[in-house]
Amino acid sequence: MRITICAIGRMRGHPAAEICQTYRKRLPWNVTIFELELKKNLKGEKRQRAEAKLLQESIPKRATIIALDARGAMLSSQAFARRICDYRDEGIVDIAFLIGGANGLHDELLKTAELVLSLGTMTWPHLMARAMLMEQIYRAHAILTRHPYHRA
Repeated sequence: MRITICAIGRMRGHPAAEICQTYRKRLPWNVTIFELELKKNLKGEKRQRAEAKLLQESIPKRATIIALDARGAMLSSQAFARRICDYRDEGIVDIAFLIGGANGLHDELLKTAELVLSLGTMTWPHLMARAMLMEQIYRAHAILTRHPYHRA
């Protein structure tokens, strides 16, 4: 399975970058992280549209899209692992996770997602969301392989 995380913003030495790398190294799945930056000084809807374009351009062809958004479904770790397992069993090879900027993902981009996923009702910095996503991807792998990392 190949996983791509397409995210607005660069980590630039942020402590969350180390967390992402730790889980990335542990995973047998190929994980690519695209950190995308909008150089234009746009606001509101225009910014969301421009970020959506950057994100769309980084999604691998034929990838199943999972968008992170506060309005999305809240899954338990086990349910998330089952969803990844279902994708694998359906023959899906590429999964792309999308993380928007400070204003979130544009609604048109959300419509392209197979799944819109929420990490909870609390507000998290986008860099932390990336680290939390990487941990949950690793946890999903641990659940699927019955590794003792996940303790239910």
